Order: sequence, then C-alpha cells, then structure tokens
Amino acid sequence: MRLYDAAVKDAMPGHCLPPHLPVPPEPEHGRLVIFAIGKAAASMAAVAEDWYDEHYPGTHIEGLALTRYGHGRPTRHVEVLEAGHPIPDAAGEAGSKRLLRLAEWLGPEDLALVLLSGGGSALTVQPMQGLTLEDEIFLTRALLASGKPIGDINCVRKHISRIKGGRLAETIHPARSVTLAISDVAGDDPSTIASGPTVPDTTAKARVMAVLDSLTPPIPEDLRERIAALPETPKPGDGMFSHAVYKLVASGTGSLGAAAAIARAEGYEPIALGDAIEGEARELAQQHAARALTARAGGRKAAIISGGEAGVTFGGGEHGRGGPNQEYALALAIALNGAAGISALAADTDGIDGGSGAKDDPAGAIVTPSTLARAREKGLDPQSFLERHDSGTFFAELGDLVKTGPSYTNVNDFRVILIERPESPAREKPEQGPAEDRSSPL
Repeated sequence: MRLYDAAVKDAMPGHCLPPHLPVPPEPEHGRLVIFAIGKAAASMAAVAEDWYDEHYPGTHIEGLALTRYGHGRPTRHVEVLEAGHPIPDAAGEAGSKRLLRLAEWLGPEDLALVLLSGGGSALTVQPMQGLTLEDEIFLTRALLASGKPIGDINCVRKHISRIKGGRLAETIHPARSVTLAISDVAGDDPSTIASGPTVPDTTAKARVMAVLDSLTPPIPEDLRERIAALPETPKPGDGMFSHAVYKLVASGTGSLGAAAAIARAEGYEPIALGDAIEGEARELAQQHAARALTARAGGRKAAIISGGEAGVTFGGGEHGRGGPNQEYALALAIALNGAAGISALAADTDGIDGGSGAKDDPAGAIVTPSTLARAREKGLDPQSFLERHDSGTFFAELGDLVKTGPSYTNVNDFRVILIERPESPAREKPEQGPAEDRSSPL
C-alpha cells in the first residue's frame, strides 16, 4: 500500500501541475479561461486557481471543470460539473455543450488553459451532427465490452465527437491555448489522452470503420452509414495548431519510478516492466506470475512493478463485479497457486477500478500466499469467479479489496508483485555431511 500511495502522490495535481502553469494575460487585455476535463479535472482546476491567486492576484479567471461523479472538489472561479463515466450520460452532454459555448466566446486576447486527465473521453459527450447521445452510449458499451485497446476505442470516439480529436482546439482558435495533461494511456500519446481535444488527430476514418466492422455483434447498418459519412478530424499541419501548446505534466513513468525508489530503499530489487503494458488482464497476470516464480526460484528479493491499462473482454452472458485490476489479481492468485513469499497489489491510481462507476467502488485488490487457502475455507472456487468476471465479489468475501475512494488524479493501473528471498534451508546435522545451500541468488 505504501508503494501504491507513492505512485498516486507523484501524479497529484498539487505536485505536478504548478511548475508548468503559464503566465496569464494582463487583466486589462484578456481573460484566463480554464477548461478542465477528466477524473482529475476539479482538483487540477483548484490547484491552478490557488496558484494564480497567489502569484498573479487580480487575474480574471473563469472556466468549467467536467469530471466524473464523486470527483468534484471545491473551487472559487471555475464551475465544477459531474457526469457519467465510463458510460456517457445526459449530464456529460449538457456539460459538454456549455464547454463548447465557453470556447466559442473566447477572444484573440484570451488564454485558454486546458487541463486534461484520464476519463475525458467518456465525459465529453457532444456527438457530431447526424449522431445522438444514444448512439454514443451504444458505441461506448460495445467498444468497452470488446476488450479492444484504448487506442482503437478512442479512435472511434474522436471521429464522432465535436470536442475530441482536435476539435476543441478548432473551436478555441484563434485564441491561444496551453494544454497541460496527466497521462493515463500507454505511451503517453497526446492524441489518445482524453481523446486529444487540442492536438491533431493522427488516426484515419478508415481505421474507425475497421474497428467498428470487427465488433461482435455487428453495429446496426444505419449507424455504420452515418459514421461513414462524417468528416475527417483535424490533422497534423493544420495552421490552427500553431496557437496551441501542449505539455505532459505527469504519467505512469513518474509514478512507477516513485514506487520503485521506495521498494529499493526497503531492500527489494525493482524489476520495472514499464507503464505501457496493455492486454487482457488474466493473460497479463499469467505472464507476471511466471516472472515472479522465476525470480523467487532464483533467490531474488524483488518488486515487479508495472503500469499501463489492462482490459477485460466480456462474453455475451452475465458478469459479476470488479474491474480489470481485480480480475488481474484473481488470475494472478490462481497462477501463483499459493507460492510462498509472493504478495501483490493491483489497483487503479484514480481510486476506482471498473465496477458500477460509483465513488465507493474499490480501487483494486491484494493477493497473498494465503489467498487461495482462505478462499477454500470459505467454499469459494476462484476459477469459477474468474470465468464469470466476478473478481470483486471474490475479494470482498476475503476482505482483500483495496478501497481508497477517488484519488483526484489518474495515471491508470499500478501493479506490484513483492517477492521475498527464500530462507536458507536448515543445514543437516554434521555427521550427515554438509547440505547444499540452495539460497544463493543467480
């Protein structure tokens, strides 16, 4: 838990945002208008307000923060609105309309400060002409259930939106904009974080159609035709982006590094797998379990640390509670099979791992060498829970859920597997001769 807390703290807006905040316009010449979007939107807006009030008192500040239900924070100048995530809703559509209206009112002397964080793709709901909120909800459900990587999901989202895929920058132009982003995506691609509302879109509509055509069951033909008729998104080389500055202020790399530093200080050898890991949660768990067992067999005291975004592909039937990190943890426990000296934590840095989207959903789960034994004592079949995607119920029964509430930031998944060095086997009595010392590290 201390490693998880360190990872989250590194990405908190109060820590990462102030060094990058731009100089505001002179009060008599223009306004500072804040557009905050994502799970960290309200906390980023609050930090920015405090900084400007302290360092540039008298600055005209206004704006709007659109965040997930339960992620609001107190602000003075910026209005905070909450909406649905991961499934868009009417509140997100209403908030997005107001966001666009605010952008349309910008003058050439104003500065738009765009504060982005993960979750912005679902929160900004303003479909292109010819599409409806119901269409966007349907597509979001289908894409999330497909288990496709976030790049494919956001490719579709960008092309059907009036905000995503560079179109917010299009509305802000000719005013200047500075975008400061906390990344929740593997590789930190600006066009994928919150679906890139202020940067050129590098994806093509042909990819959108290929993603849609690969969905099972297929989307309705009428909806497919309406999407095929949409115009392309703004592309690299468009002159309007010459007024748009973009900076990354936090990502999974920094958070994993903060956790690794603590692990090293505690005597563990950090084994960093990176923050760009994507894939099916249970498959990643099997791969990581194999690494952990190999490390323990080699006598290593190690911390296998990774980030990125695990996914879960649901079948056509009913499924239970829990998100990708909880499913990863359950699959990991099964793969480790009670191996001594290996414990793990898998949790989302935003404090909420899938589930219903409520602010009291768990962040993830913890695995110990006794996980399976305790499950058997309670009559729980781990494999059965895994097959019906009900990891949340499994870990709730064991009391091993990680519950933190919203963290007000988001750099996606944090996973750590702690491996203790096997104790040296007891030496046999002298008269029997020296025993082999099998505890030497590789």
